[in-house]
Amino acid sequence: MAADTSRSVTGAAAGETTLAGRGPGPGRTTAKSDAPAAASPRGGFRRALATHWYAWTMVAPVVLVLGVIVGWPLVRGVYLSLTDASERNVARTIGVRHIEATYEFVGLDNYAAVLGDPVFWQRLVWTVVWTVVCVCVTFALGLALATMLNRRFRGRAAYRMALILPWAVPGFVSVFAWRFLFNRDNGILNKVLDGGGISAVPWLDDPTWAKLSVIAVNVWLGVPFMMVALLGGLQSIPGELYEAAEMDGAGPWQRFRHITLPGLRAVSMTVVLLSTIWTFNMFPVIFLLTRGGPGDSTEILVTQAFRQAFIASPRDFAGSATWGVLILGLLMIFALVYRRSLRKQGEVW
Repeated sequence: MAADTSRSVTGAAAGETTLAGRGPGPGRTTAKSDAPAAASPRGGFRRALATHWYAWTMVAPVVLVLGVIVGWPLVRGVYLSLTDASERNVARTIGVRHIEATYEFVGLDNYAAVLGDPVFWQRLVWTVVWTVVCVCVTFALGLALATMLNRRFRGRAAYRMALILPWAVPGFVSVFAWRFLFNRDNGILNKVLDGGGISAVPWLDDPTWAKLSVIAVNVWLGVPFMMVALLGGLQSIPGELYEAAEMDGAGPWQRFRHITLPGLRAVSMTVVLLSTIWTFNMFPVIFLLTRGGPGDSTEILVTQAFRQAFIASPRDFAGSATWGVLILGLLMIFALVYRRSLRKQGEVW
């Protein structure tokens, strides 16, 4: 065995010497000749385009549509936020007469005005509270339901379909249904309370109850997505881990803490990020249920931007665009901080 090993080592060394002594034969290139080609980004892009031209062709329409639908409005919004554009000075046509735009470039004045306005900070505080509460409650309920539905029991498919149903109903239909339920005089909820001898609750007429109402509706709309995503994550955890832990004497809470939660980490990070972005910009629930009221108690950043652009008189397009750019900036900062925290925890995203 020792002789064979020495022979192999000797042969390998001889082979290396022979290969090292060979010059670049036909079809061979040296490392020196490969360096300029690898260092040319233009040549690499051309080779990738020539090799994957079919993929580029298929992706090009999508990129073009996204550029028109997302890119152009974003660029236009950033530009308007740097002007004093309003309903009074934008280009418009009255009858046969066309009036040219007269708004001017004002730089960062709009941002200074918005950031110096107490209304912005009030809306920001409530938006953050609304987002954090909705995401936390949605995640907790989604995880609880996913854990229960991950077990085998009779009628599990029917329960899954019933819990996914709110996700299938259009959002505005669900909000209008909840608005009817919350009606103070004729709503079903107050009718039930009245039957139990409890006075009617001003669900949408009191600031505190209105905030609780919009949170409840948003949670009801968001739980199905969270449940389905977490249920998929639970089903990807090997059952052998639970069996081994149970044999070692681990209780239900220990198995949940040391197996379920670590196994759901990747899925949880993704759904929490998506849910945060969606809730932060959840316009339909707030506007259709309370229209920001009573007063402005449930107004969030996106509804305030909409109000300035389409409801206020005169409509302030520059101010609305400024609010929109600030909302985008806040979400980008959150995504970057979130991504950095994931990398520190060893997660790849």
